[in-house]
Amino acid sequence: MVLTVPETVIPAPAATVVLIRDAAAGLEALLLRRNAELKFAGGSWVFPGGRIDPRDYDKTEPENIALAARNASVREAQEETGLLIDANDLRYFAHWTTPSSMPKRFATWFFIAGVAADAPEVQVDGGEIHEHKWFAPQAAIAAQRAKDVVLLPPTFVTLQELGACANVEAALQWSGQYEPRQYEPRFVDVPGGVVALYEGDAGYASNDPQRAGARHRFWMKDDGWYYEQEYENGV
Repeated sequence: MVLTVPETVIPAPAATVVLIRDAAAGLEALLLRRNAELKFAGGSWVFPGGRIDPRDYDKTEPENIALAARNASVREAQEETGLLIDANDLRYFAHWTTPSSMPKRFATWFFIAGVAADAPEVQVDGGEIHEHKWFAPQAAIAAQRAKDVVLLPPTFVTLQELGACANVEAALQWSGQYEPRQYEPRFVDVPGGVVALYEGDAGYASNDPQRAGARHRFWMKDDGWYYEQEYENGV
């Protein structure tokens, strides 16, 4: 008997932009609710973004995927929210890759940008996107824990980190304080749920969450979700 090993799905390039603004009560981030009928992340609240299209590549630099990701973020923001973002204002701060075990994969550039207080009202298309809301990061996390909204792990992790930022200026400083982090989770079953190990975690290479050392992981347990980040060198 010959065993066939399934080929690893090559991740499709994608881009996301975290739009933030200063409000009376503090920092807010824009989340969009995807159409519940969509096959991928239907019903989830997400940041604006999507696949990188051929039109996003610059004709003078056709191999420059980082530039294409930046262009895709601007395009997706305009298509999904009606907001026009200057590509020069985008700050690249993270890169998320779907695990190799998944049947549908994305390699996603995460950017962040501030939105002015006098920016136009957000307009969603009612097709792919059904609703929008400006959330205080901790309010969005509380809503997820109360099962009022559905969040994907990258969205939750980003919101948890933004929760420590008082305003747009602080969030932009946070996003630029280190090289963009690379996230390609390795899932491990644990009592009461699953933990996703990320690069930089002591157990990442061995898939061993018990291994002593640095912590960079995301807990998805029956009693709640939580992002844990404790680097040994403080970076």
